[in-house]
Amino acid sequence: MKEMAIFLLTSLATKKESVVVEAKEEQNNVYLTAKVDPCDKGKVIGKDGCIIKAVRTVLSAAAAKANKKVSLKLED
Repeated sequence: MKEMAIFLLTSLATKKESVVVEAKEEQNNVYLTAKVDPCDKGKVIGKDGCIIKAVRTVLSAAAAKANKKVSLKLED
């Protein structure tokens, strides 16, 4: 999950080296925390949050194949 989140977020960001994703796994839940450069935050979130929702949907679909649940949080 972490690798997929990194791939999706770096493809959206202009400063790819500033994308950092931390993962924490408990039983069947995966908690991802992502940090991006402040200038890329608007691109990653998108208008009305549609881009970050799409990223979360893709991650959830991938996690469902592995019988897991994933949550992605974008930090300041």
